[in-house]
Amino acid sequence: MSEQAAMNVQGIIRPAAMIEARPESWKSRIINWTVRKRYLLLVVFAPTALLASYLYLIASDQYQSEAHFIVSSGRDNASIPPTGLGQMLGISAAFTGTQGQVLSVTDYLQSHDAVEALRKKADLVGMFRRPGIDFFNKLWAVNPTPEKLLQYYRGKVSVRYDRDSGITTLKVRAFRPDDSYKISENLLQLGEARVNEMNRRSYNDAVAMARGQLAQAEQGVAEIQHRITAYRQIGHDIDPQGTGEAQTKLVIGLRGNLASAQTQLDSMGSAISHSSPQYVALSRHIEALRRELANQAGTLTGSGSTIAQNLGGYEDLKVRQDFAAKRYEAAAAALERARMEAQKQQLYLVRVVNPNMPVKALFPEREKIVLTVFIGLLLTYSIGWLIAAGVREHAA
Repeated sequence: MSEQAAMNVQGIIRPAAMIEARPESWKSRIINWTVRKRYLLLVVFAPTALLASYLYLIASDQYQSEAHFIVSSGRDNASIPPTGLGQMLGISAAFTGTQGQVLSVTDYLQSHDAVEALRKKADLVGMFRRPGIDFFNKLWAVNPTPEKLLQYYRGKVSVRYDRDSGITTLKVRAFRPDDSYKISENLLQLGEARVNEMNRRSYNDAVAMARGQLAQAEQGVAEIQHRITAYRQIGHDIDPQGTGEAQTKLVIGLRGNLASAQTQLDSMGSAISHSSPQYVALSRHIEALRRELANQAGTLTGSGSTIAQNLGGYEDLKVRQDFAAKRYEAAAAALERARMEAQKQQLYLVRVVNPNMPVKALFPEREKIVLTVFIGLLLTYSIGWLIAAGVREHAA
């Protein structure tokens, strides 16, 4: 109040400071407080109010489906947990091949291939363009580029592998409960298909060399068998080895008969005349035995095409056949070992927790976001106010 003086009922003049001021209206108080706190309102309350309005009035609800799985093998070489200094530094004792396979599955589920498979199998683009999705969360392109769709997809799908437990956690957010569940289920199926494909490749790679060696051994067995058959046909003898044994026995028998007859002739010669019919007949029999023995011995070991020569070539083929058979047996055993080893290294995607059908929207986390932004802006304002106050004090 700016009056210089006023009179009371007795006419005494009083200073203006002694006169009671009229009470200030609530509108004036609000205006004055707003003017004084205008920076606080502009920096803290206004952005927080805008954000809260968007989150509570505009932002679409998002439902999350979660699944857990592990990738294990028939002979899982789990890494030895670190101890001592390694545990303090967080160094693992080993990084096994199985872990590498798990990380490859994790990488696949967040790759262009998985997005393209979901795009064809589950209408991924349509799920992210449902009616009612707010402006900032909606996928606007009807036919987005693979790069744009992958970027949007990675904002909704999270795949995390825990090296301590070996469990991979899959989280999928969508704007309908059934959409998030469907995407999670399809991703698990894609992961299983990728693991099966990796198994096929590793199995084929593991047994490919053994199969090649077995094929070569089979070819060797077939080739030597063909040569033996041709040898038998040329020699007109189905069993040269048996024929040689029989011929040897025949020669041995003739030699025995000749020796017996010669002994008998010698005994007879000392008892009867050499011109007697018995002596002459026995002498002729001995001569016949000698000719037959010479003939059969020549057939067995003489020059030209003999049984001994034919049997030598046949035995050489038989040795080669035995070697080819042993080689085939070794190749077959190696293939079986390779198959067993590959079977032990087969990977399996095991579902620990199946995807759930969400009921309540967990995102966006409205209270958490609003409170975090409010506290952050308030801290920013407080720091700025302290800096400005220090500057004014220093200037004064």
